[in-house]
Amino acid sequence: MRGTDPAGGTRTTRTPSVPAATVRAVNRLAVRWAAALPPAPGNTVFSAAGVWPLLAFLADGATGRARDELAEALGVRADEAAGAGRGLLAALRAIRGSKAALGVWTRRELELRPEWRAGIPDGSLGRFGADPEADARGFDAWAARHTNGLIDGMPVEVLPDTLLLLAVAQGLRTRWIRPFREMPLTTGAGPWAGRELAGLFRRTALLDRVGVAETGAGPLTVLKVLGADGVDVHLLAGAEGAGRSAVLAAGVEVLSGARRVVPGGLLPPGEPGPALRVESVRSTDREPQLDVETVAFDVRGTHGLLALPGVFGLSAAADPAARPLAGIVGDAPLAVQGARHEAVARFHAQGFEAASLTMLAVGGGLPREPYRVRRVTFGPDRPFGFLAVHRASRLVLSAGWVEEPEECAGPGGDTGRE
Repeated sequence: MRGTDPAGGTRTTRTPSVPAATVRAVNRLAVRWAAALPPAPGNTVFSAAGVWPLLAFLADGATGRARDELAEALGVRADEAAGAGRGLLAALRAIRGSKAALGVWTRRELELRPEWRAGIPDGSLGRFGADPEADARGFDAWAARHTNGLIDGMPVEVLPDTLLLLAVAQGLRTRWIRPFREMPLTTGAGPWAGRELAGLFRRTALLDRVGVAETGAGPLTVLKVLGADGVDVHLLAGAEGAGRSAVLAAGVEVLSGARRVVPGGLLPPGEPGPALRVESVRSTDREPQLDVETVAFDVRGTHGLLALPGVFGLSAAADPAARPLAGIVGDAPLAVQGARHEAVARFHAQGFEAASLTMLAVGGGLPREPYRVRRVTFGPDRPFGFLAVHRASRLVLSAGWVEEPEECAGPGGDTGRE
């Protein structure tokens, strides 16, 4: 790509600090998004933390009804949105193993309003339009660089009348404090019955890593897998018949502290929660046992944000007749033409990695669409959800649903004991 290449993705080493109000706002967006997911089956993943900053910068330059809608979707005042967006990006970059970047590209003939441009982080502005092929290569390289190579292309088409592009890229990698062992897994019930899956196994004496909460979606089992970088992954098993929207929303609700979680050490014998069994077994030592038997997954999701305008506050911003972005480009009939979000999440024996890329295109056209001890075993045999959570702030960095786990690639080894 010619001109300045937006960066803004260098990770710092300072302690991450995400304001509590921003965490609540981002997590509320995650809940609304989860509730609005279409009922179609299949894997998916999304990152509200990867969309929220982009909406914040858009709100800063929006006017009229578009400004009000974006502020409502964000959960912050529009005149505070850009500062909050910059703060969230900085906090994401400060988390070990995490990166985040903002990119803003304009055609050479477009002049941005100085007030809006001043709110954009240094190094984030670039140009496009002189050479479409070079532009495409530059966009793809920017996406790959800032998502650890998990996403290698921009999700929005650049049209002849596209004048402005905005993108937020997010990447995350964490290694488990205690890795899993890999071994083929075959379930005896549920929709995966009889299939040989890529199983992950681990045993620990820490029963509080799993618990059960009563939520609006029914009982929810939450298993925490701790990462070495202060980022954990919560696996969420809902009741049979509970859909992904309800399970993910319930997981965020539990994360907020709104629901009491009964830890594994206090659960009654039997099956006190989905995908959970508590029993008394014989052992060679006095330690309790939490056995985790789960599956590896590699999930991807693509989301058209304009298909859910109420969730993201984009209805008026996509109407050029209202001149909704006058605070960005002046009194011109420009509007959001395209808005898409791509996300990836991989859960494997050594750790977890995720990435997201959100992009908005703005232009002049209309938008397009010998002892007895307690053993607790966690082993989902049907689709389940997950949350990647920054431990200190409880910010949800990624959320998703596993309906089709990976098939087993080949024979594994004995699970043993860690």
